[in-house]
Amino acid sequence: MSIQARREREQAERERLIVKAARELAESEGWDAVTTRRLATEIEYSQPVLYSHFKGKDAIMAAVAVEGFADLAAELRAARTSAADPRQALAAVGSAYAAFAERRPALYDAMFTHAVDLPFATPQVPPALQEGFGELRETMRPIAGDDNVDVLTETFWSGLHGLLTLMRNGRLRRPDHEKRLALLISRFSH
Repeated sequence: MSIQARREREQAERERLIVKAARELAESEGWDAVTTRRLATEIEYSQPVLYSHFKGKDAIMAAVAVEGFADLAAELRAARTSAADPRQALAAVGSAYAAFAERRPALYDAMFTHAVDLPFATPQVPPALQEGFGELRETMRPIAGDDNVDVLTETFWSGLHGLLTLMRNGRLRRPDHEKRLALLISRFSH
């Protein structure tokens, strides 16, 4: 192995370590606890080493978000492909999406709530983001009929996100969450 290849491997390993530490810290203590100083302490590297990989907390949060989209895409794909028919797929994907947001709130916030330097809704969208939206689109495709599948997918996604965000922020009653989710899914599956 060349020296250059070893350095690139070590750099990639440090980046994974930084992102992993940021994810874990955000999930346990929230994004306010994620600082470059705290991350440097957690991973036992200096702050300049962190800055040699990422411009700052926002860049780290963007890297965490990209990983989150890959995780979400995998969970949505598993839900979609395990369903027996399109209506069951929509219910399974809606439930998987909601469960992901509930189980990983800080990760979900990095992906959808916090301002991160990622190009959404442009041709430059990173592949992991495309995959996440793609799984929603593939779920909607069989039920889209004459509707534009991308617009229908965006509308369904907006509904899911709105329900989850409003509930998590105390704007909607938590005990009615499953009823609202079932109602949203039933309206899209007709």
